[in-house]
Amino acid sequence: MNESSGLFAAAEIGNTISKDVFDAQIEALRVDLLNAQFDLRHENFSVVLLIAGDDRPGAVNLFRTLHDWMDARYMQNHITFGAEHNEDAERPVLGRYWRRLPADGQIGVYLGGWPTSFLRVGLQEEWTKAQFERAAEHISRFEQQLVDDGTLVLKYWLHLPDDILQKRLKAAEQDPEKHWDFAQHDWELLQQSDELFQQIEALVRRTHTLAAPWSIIESTDQYYATLTVGRHIADALAARLEQPDLAPSLTPPVSNLSPQSLLGQIDLTLSADQDTYSSDLQSLQSNLNQLAHKAQQAGVSCVFVFEGVDAAGKGGAIRRLVRALPVEYVRVIAIGAPNEAEKAHHYLWRFWTRIPKPGHDVVFDRSWYGRVLVERVEGFATEFEWSRAYEEINEFEESLFDAGMVVCKFWLQIDADEQLQRFEARALTPYKKYKLTEEDYRNREKWDEYQLAADDMVARTNTPYAPWHLIAANDKRHARLQVLRTVTAALQQRLDDVDAAADEGGDKKNGRKQKKSKS
Repeated sequence: MNESSGLFAAAEIGNTISKDVFDAQIEALRVDLLNAQFDLRHENFSVVLLIAGDDRPGAVNLFRTLHDWMDARYMQNHITFGAEHNEDAERPVLGRYWRRLPADGQIGVYLGGWPTSFLRVGLQEEWTKAQFERAAEHISRFEQQLVDDGTLVLKYWLHLPDDILQKRLKAAEQDPEKHWDFAQHDWELLQQSDELFQQIEALVRRTHTLAAPWSIIESTDQYYATLTVGRHIADALAARLEQPDLAPSLTPPVSNLSPQSLLGQIDLTLSADQDTYSSDLQSLQSNLNQLAHKAQQAGVSCVFVFEGVDAAGKGGAIRRLVRALPVEYVRVIAIGAPNEAEKAHHYLWRFWTRIPKPGHDVVFDRSWYGRVLVERVEGFATEFEWSRAYEEINEFEESLFDAGMVVCKFWLQIDADEQLQRFEARALTPYKKYKLTEEDYRNREKWDEYQLAADDMVARTNTPYAPWHLIAANDKRHARLQVLRTVTAALQQRLDDVDAAADEGGDKKNGRKQKKSKS
């Protein structure tokens, strides 16, 4: 163990209060908390309470006390001390928390939370300092996204001075029945090296931001720590309830990009004749099917995103793609307007809840890009909301990539004349009439606005880990073949990377064995 320093040392002020003082203030504090919680139920924002720290029993006690003081029916509890469930362990670390975010009007309480999960994974995988830095960046962006969406984020780190922590650990070892909160818990972090504790403090420091600051509280005295946190929650809730429609303090990011129209550079004359199409389609689907089975065995997941102007042929391209994938491991999700439950969460919530398990694939017919397309053009999102969405989407896709997923994004482009012809053909085809709506014609009237929004989208979200593939779709046969070629190449590259990583891991393992034998 190491001596505390920096942020933690500053919290070691030795504050204590008597039980009489504690008892005298509880009743008024409970009234304030319950009233604030009741008022919150009718507001359009949620509250996230994160309780973590090196004082594990203190954090557990605080967690229990808050549920005694408040109405537990309107609090969602998420405990992440200890090992995560198998389903959680299979997904990106932050994904498990995105899926468990509270709806508007509710409070989510996270014991241990995302810092603990990242620290545990880092310990198990022997992360470098740079990897911990990357984790901190992901956490900061995640919390910023919640705050930008209106969530009140309150974070509490309960800290014990090093000498007191060591005494309590020794007491737990000697008398586990009396100190069972420590004794039943296998949090190896509490007994690790000085270097790891420096990484813990660095993680806390890097995630101590203006949008979501840490409240670091010495918990040597349980009465002081519990009362301090309870009063802070009540005051923060009351302050926010006075201005529930709090406007974001940040101004929308201004794009410095002035690209020549990216969509305008697509060669829409590209085509494939019927013979080439028939031959190449069968070959590509057969090859892709073999790769997909290998990916399933290797635990590699794929996320396919299809966007494009109305009648661009997304459905036909998706059908040819899905036909080549193992039917039991793929699902297609058509994205429309959000329902009431989805509206009560961050707009990315409904996509985080649908990311695939290892070895499975998900195809999105429309996607999270609706925030910067239809919601932008039709005014369903404010300028601040859609302007910040580019970086939020990049962060989301980077998290999927970091978790080992293949992310393939397609924009299918046709010209306005081709679109009109397809609309007219749909109107005359019985089994396609359902595809044609008044909304399609309304969107057509805003062709230029949608093209500008799509150009902006591609420019700002075309990343190395999730690049856009712009598909000329005036000829449907060409478009379908190009989608299959792109997916095949991306999946082959990912499987090659998996094989290379396995070989490198084997070499390192053998190297460690040789080094050990020499010693």
